[in-house]
Amino acid sequence: MSNSSVAGSVNATTPANNQVGRRSLWADAFRRLAANRMALFGAGFVLFVLILAIVGPMLSPYKYDQIHWDAMNAAPSSKHLCGTDELGRDLCTRVFYGARVSMAVGVLATLVSVIIGILWGATAGFVGGRVDSYMMRMVDVLYAMPFMFFVILLMTVFGRNIYNLFIALGAVQWLTMSRIVRGQVLSLKQKEFVESARAIGLSWWLIIARHLVRNLLGPVIVYATLMVPAVMIEEAFLSFLGLGVQPPMSSWGSLINEGARTIDLYPWHILFPGASLSLTLLSLNFLGDGLRDALDPKMDAGRAGHG
Repeated sequence: MSNSSVAGSVNATTPANNQVGRRSLWADAFRRLAANRMALFGAGFVLFVLILAIVGPMLSPYKYDQIHWDAMNAAPSSKHLCGTDELGRDLCTRVFYGARVSMAVGVLATLVSVIIGILWGATAGFVGGRVDSYMMRMVDVLYAMPFMFFVILLMTVFGRNIYNLFIALGAVQWLTMSRIVRGQVLSLKQKEFVESARAIGLSWWLIIARHLVRNLLGPVIVYATLMVPAVMIEEAFLSFLGLGVQPPMSSWGSLINEGARTIDLYPWHILFPGASLSLTLLSLNFLGDGLRDALDPKMDAGRAGHG
């Protein structure tokens, strides 16, 4: 059979079926997610935090770095809802601004790691052979290194600023993503649609971009959702060590670091950023677990088996 006839048969029979199947799978996953109350709570709370992070600093009558010498360490009141810190800065505004920074670090660092992980894992899995072996041995070597030490080293060498923080955290989080993507690609590259794409002469990078990546979205979305809270915890840890967000900027981690020094005298310094970080991480984990259950194809197989 010629390449043109193979292409004609593939184009004539598979796109409509694939589109219908893809729509039904995503619609079914959305229905399962909508039935998960904890996942909906997590999604709602994360959306609420995102809105506060964007709108809160603009609506606040104070700036995040505005000093009030006459209101240092003030307790929560109608004037300062969350109190003030040791320099008289409004803690509520700083928590809002900290949400903006912490969420940005979590999302952007995760995006960096997802891009690197997909490119590395998909290339290794699809090309295979020695290329796969060499690429994954490099992943193993990087796994053997203490990744937090690597992040601290990057921050020390290239400077302590918010942009280097995005890159440093994203550069060490892609390893697990690359293994997940590689495993998925190893199973997908034996499928008929990949063989058909090869038969019509598509290059390997076009097959990865057009056919494999879109079939990896489910596992990638799930793991990325679970990666965001992990990155936020690492940012909080770095800020606690003084290597994260630098003053006068604030993140939840830096606010917790400041509050830990005065927890005995002024507990609200750590109460509000600590509660915000804990609830957001819990909500992100609820959302990640819900997405994992909704996008798990084994659930369909289980229902079919019982039926």
